[in-house]
Amino acid sequence: MVERDGTSRGARLLDRVLAGVPAGEAPLTHVRELPDRPARHADWPDWAAEDVVAALRERGVRRPWRHQVDAAELAWSGQHVVLATGTASGKSLGYQLPVLTRLTTDPRATALYLSPTKALGADQLRSVRELGLPDIRPSAFDGDTPMQERDWVRSHARWVFTNPDMLHRGVLPAHARWARFFRRLTYVVVDECHTYRGLFGSHVALLLRRLRRVANRYGADPVFVLASATVSHPAGSASQLTGVPCVAVTEDGSPRGGRTVALWEPPLLDQLAGEQGAPVRRSAGTEAARILADLVVEGARSLAFVRSRRGAELAALTARRILDEVDPALAERVAAYRAGFLPEERRSLERGLANGDLLAVATTNALELGVDIAGLDAVVVAGYPGTLASFWQQSGRAGRGGDGALVVFVARDDPLDTYLVHHPAAVLDRPVEATVLDPTNPYVLAPHLACAAAELPLTSQCLDAFGGADSAPVAEALDQLIADQVVRRRPTGWYWTSPERPHPLVDIRGGGGDQVAVVEGDSGRMLGTVDSGAACWQVHPGAVYLHQGEAYVVDELDLDTGVALVHAEDPEWSTLPRDVVDISVVRVQERRRYPVGPDAEVTVCLGEVEVTSQVVGYLRRLPSGAVLDRVALDLPAQTLRTRAVWYTVGQELLCGSAPGGAGLAPARVPGALHAAEHAAIGLLPLFATCDRWDIGGVSTALHVDTGEATVFVHDGHPGGAGFADRGFAALVPWLAATREAIASCACPAGCPSCVQSPKCGNGNEPLDKAGGLAVLDVVLAAVGQADEQRDHAVQFDNDQAAERSAVTS
Repeated sequence: MVERDGTSRGARLLDRVLAGVPAGEAPLTHVRELPDRPARHADWPDWAAEDVVAALRERGVRRPWRHQVDAAELAWSGQHVVLATGTASGKSLGYQLPVLTRLTTDPRATALYLSPTKALGADQLRSVRELGLPDIRPSAFDGDTPMQERDWVRSHARWVFTNPDMLHRGVLPAHARWARFFRRLTYVVVDECHTYRGLFGSHVALLLRRLRRVANRYGADPVFVLASATVSHPAGSASQLTGVPCVAVTEDGSPRGGRTVALWEPPLLDQLAGEQGAPVRRSAGTEAARILADLVVEGARSLAFVRSRRGAELAALTARRILDEVDPALAERVAAYRAGFLPEERRSLERGLANGDLLAVATTNALELGVDIAGLDAVVVAGYPGTLASFWQQSGRAGRGGDGALVVFVARDDPLDTYLVHHPAAVLDRPVEATVLDPTNPYVLAPHLACAAAELPLTSQCLDAFGGADSAPVAEALDQLIADQVVRRRPTGWYWTSPERPHPLVDIRGGGGDQVAVVEGDSGRMLGTVDSGAACWQVHPGAVYLHQGEAYVVDELDLDTGVALVHAEDPEWSTLPRDVVDISVVRVQERRRYPVGPDAEVTVCLGEVEVTSQVVGYLRRLPSGAVLDRVALDLPAQTLRTRAVWYTVGQELLCGSAPGGAGLAPARVPGALHAAEHAAIGLLPLFATCDRWDIGGVSTALHVDTGEATVFVHDGHPGGAGFADRGFAALVPWLAATREAIASCACPAGCPSCVQSPKCGNGNEPLDKAGGLAVLDVVLAAVGQADEQRDHAVQFDNDQAAERSAVTS
């Protein structure tokens, strides 16, 4: 959208935000105007029910867009389909049209809707209810549904809106009570399916196979209709997720207003030094809060996406403080939104967003999907969200309805963010990633086979959907269940024999177990929840916990009962946990050797590892970044068996006189490896569909299992989630980008923009930036030279074959 003077709406907002930047600061690294896109309409299908079309027209849909009709036609014809178009492209109508027509024309038909978040499910349920169609009886069935309503939903609802968690724990285990619903199940809608990736995606893939199996037991064979943000290979990703072949609709016919996308790097704080005296940039959260406040003053409806729950709270609090000095009434129109809030708090905030009472919200990715917030003028993305799919999903919340808008990507003090704001093509011109999931992961497959056996006896025929009874992962999982005496093999199949159901023990979100409740000790009031796997980090004794702008200090963490007791306090310091990590090699799956001279080599490996970590204390830090003190903790160690990629470098290459070696003094080796490890972790999300917090790493000058200096980068989930495999496959471009990120950073000795890590359990000690560059140079030279020789040999063989073919001809 271009305003009357020829300046886009987004550009005008950007100018107003830049007007508040102090003199001498130049935060912008790149600005791009993304053009608008005209609408491409289509006619309503002949089969669409008149009542449904009339209701949609009354809601303002005069004519559908081309992609909506294409997806609806495929679903109506009985084909499984994935509609993969941009944010705000009206994907909902693509599945609402066939589902509502079926429910209208067949009074006994039922449908199921699955969403990754409660907010999205509630918003879609509200949209269907507002159509006012008779006898559809759309109903929610999730953790917020009152117990007295659940029996009515099972007995009478025809379109059930739920999420994977409730499907896993509340529906499939009790499928006999849902017999009426499953018997006539015609459609299963899987919304925002691109979010099902990694370990969570692997769980959901097996959950959907269990769903199809139960539906088949009652004589139903539902059509799957998936909606997704634009992803690479949507048909393949959707087919892997559902276990059925899916057809993709990808050409977006919806209108899109022009957007101004600005890449923004916060300035260095000359008066402040961080760990080891490294220069520090103003935090992305603080910068986002200032931008958000400027946008509120301009009356622009805005969202700021912040990486963590604590960061969202701090950003909202900071923006309110800034606005309080301008107009206290404006400060009241800013809030934080994040996971962990109680249901009534979420609903209140969602209403405020929908009706305009709230002008700006700082949120985690909890609002990346979900509530349809029309008329947003701007989105601030504080820190790269881990994938391009998420970045475009978040930025797509701005400019809905064809209006122009502003998107500001604010870089964190992090190697990947720094790289991206200085390489805009990596953000704005790269295709989005394919989703990564692995339903054969034994840590995921075995629990779901246990759940499936508890739901219905397993047969060789139904096991085909899980990989086949003869496949190694399935056979090993079944053998283990038999050995655990919870499953018994009989001639007709495998039968569950334990009196206890396995479902409560299977955490499909991969959080490591149940939630830990955060409770105010004096009043007994429950403030929120955290994943048990992250509890030692987030709510350890002494931790500062933020909720709705209020600060609390943790008094006690009881992991056995799942409760963290806190008291209200607003200390001047923040807390940062510290841990120790050990890693051992369990199995080497692939090993590549790269000789460098007669007595030295670099090796690169992929395989299984066991990672043991323990939070041993925390730092109390003042707002200036200065460390007040270090406090010891006695918390249990946690063990993770997962997958890793690692490389080893011989001592001669690191310290000796070998040609092409790093030439490091032995004392510098630990810091050099540590720096290379941190930077590699920071850049892996550029090549794998993951987040920095999905992966971890360990480096050591002499590892007991490899016998050499080793750098490990491992998946942060049991059994792995495919990230290390992606790193192994893209080793050279990954490490080359890592080296460039370090080399291009202007700091003299290492900073958070290159080699320091926000989650280092050793306090970023020791770190040697120059040594890290030297290590990467050695590895890249060895691997690159070997690859070049291999490619040359392949080309020579091809040339020889071509010559032989020519002679023969």
